[in-house]
Amino acid sequence: MTRLQTKDVVLCADDYALNAPVSQGIVALARLGRLSATSVMSLSPRWAEDAAALRDVRDRLDVGVHLDWTSQFAIEAGHGNGLGLVMARAALRLYPPKNIEGEIERQLDAFEAQWHTVPDHIDGHQHIQQFAVFRDALAEVLMRRYGHVAQRPWLRVSQVAQPGLKAKVISAMGAHVLSQWSETHAWPTVGPLLGAYGFDGSLDDYAAHMQGWLASLPTDKVALIMCHPAVSAQAADAIGMARKREFAYLASHDFLQHLQVANVRLVRGCMKPIDA
Repeated sequence: MTRLQTKDVVLCADDYALNAPVSQGIVALARLGRLSATSVMSLSPRWAEDAAALRDVRDRLDVGVHLDWTSQFAIEAGHGNGLGLVMARAALRLYPPKNIEGEIERQLDAFEAQWHTVPDHIDGHQHIQQFAVFRDALAEVLMRRYGHVAQRPWLRVSQVAQPGLKAKVISAMGAHVLSQWSETHAWPTVGPLLGAYGFDGSLDDYAAHMQGWLASLPTDKVALIMCHPAVSAQAADAIGMARKREFAYLASHDFLQHLQVANVRLVRGCMKPIDA
């Protein structure tokens, strides 16, 4: 019998510091070894407080920055808007590049002020890191800020490895252009991306989604599955119930069994081991 080839994947929990249940859920899953990365919303007023709990598990997962133009934090900060408007303005190139660069710098500064080191990776809330104008501004900041460091922060490239309308929309947002820039400049990336769904359905539905994502992982590269867990649902969170379901599944024995059946290993994008 032929032995199945082990497939590696970065399992990244987005939205750290969004609210207390999200941060608590991500830390709990990291302690269990059920995640290999998380992305921080450094605009959140919770970040300064929640950084302490994340430091306790920093050897278990990559910690990066979730660049943000579309959350309530970004709107309250004065530069944000709803996703549709941000996408339209980006497509029409109505954002001054220097303004985008300045805001990216501010969000990285806010992250590093609490984390005291370079982020392991950089991605974007609702994939804004690859929008027109945004990706060019990010490239400028990356080269200026981290081009000289020994281990550059890896980028999430949101090219998708799963079918469906949502996947096609994500791919159309500019992942190919960002990927080409990364190849030209030898910048580390992790992708393709899996984990997109409608945040609906039951716990069993999410388990079925995950089994499908695990089965479709490539064997020739490290892919990334995004997730959005939380220990409980907050009323103000539009996907709060989905977050609660995701946490329950990822903390379960079923998830471990599904990893084993699919012959999948969780890895960090920085290629450091996940300490047991």
